[in-house]
Amino acid sequence: MQRLRAAAQALGAAPEAGAPRREVWRDRRCALYRYTPVRAALLRTPLLICYALVNRPTMLDLQPGHSLIRNLLEAGVDVYLLDWGYPRSGDRFEQLDDYVNGWLRECVGQVSQGAGREAADPRPRDVPVNLLGVCQGGALSLCYASLHPAQVRNLITMVTPVDFQTPNDLLSRWAQDVDLDLLTSLGNVPGTLLNAVYLSLMPFRLTQQKYLSLARLLEDEQALAHFLRMERWILDSPDQAACAFGQFVKWFYQENRLQRGTLSLGDRPVDLRAIRCPVFNVYGLKDHLVPPDASRALRGLTTSVDYQELAVDAGHIGLYVSRAAQTEVAPAITRWLAARDG
Repeated sequence: MQRLRAAAQALGAAPEAGAPRREVWRDRRCALYRYTPVRAALLRTPLLICYALVNRPTMLDLQPGHSLIRNLLEAGVDVYLLDWGYPRSGDRFEQLDDYVNGWLRECVGQVSQGAGREAADPRPRDVPVNLLGVCQGGALSLCYASLHPAQVRNLITMVTPVDFQTPNDLLSRWAQDVDLDLLTSLGNVPGTLLNAVYLSLMPFRLTQQKYLSLARLLEDEQALAHFLRMERWILDSPDQAACAFGQFVKWFYQENRLQRGTLSLGDRPVDLRAIRCPVFNVYGLKDHLVPPDASRALRGLTTSVDYQELAVDAGHIGLYVSRAAQTEVAPAITRWLAARDG
């Protein structure tokens, strides 16, 4: 226990292990970051990552050797990240439309105009961007690409639910009976509550089994630091803006509007058939939060003639941090983007 306590204290005092980046735009709590390139850009088109609202994007750049973002940078991709920040009590009335047609739209515009890039950068500006949406952020990215198709050159969805009512979707089963009026009546939904829900889906695997394996890591400082960073990410869950959270659960999980084509944002219909750009759909075969069938449902819903899938033998988180995924996911994304960069 002394070794574990010392490691936890050292990790808490250590700086973040993420790749260097700088803030290039901010609106209250939402920020846009551009990561420092590590080599000459391979692509003419920059990549904007839209993460989920319910977790922090730290998982995409956990530490060297376990980082999707670092792998993309090393391949020559110009990477931007939209950080949603931490909603406060006064943000309880924010709607999903504010996220998609507000902050996400502004960030797409900033990336398109070359925010954070040097004036001497020869690449064109005011062009469509490559958009990568992760999990819930993938669903928001699908909405955005539907509403603003001219602004997205290539769309990548990762562990993204499209059909929110597949038979083996444990999270969907929980969501069907939630009294949203009661849950959101007092304000924002606590992140700690949502964490408890995620753990309850697979209680043995995500609690007892995980901590029993911790004993084997005490002699391996590197593995122990990785474990603790994972724990810090799990516990770093933002509260959710009450209105937007209620809309997402009701419209997506309870009514499955995205898959059924009945969703509207800002009085505009979200019709996935409006998406004509190339689409690359990446999902995990062992994902318990977004089952493969929930992601594969995207096939045939867009009108893109260039639709591809990548099935990875990993879980929801392993897709980003497992050693096997480091040599598979980012290279596949880079090759796919490079072939469509013209």
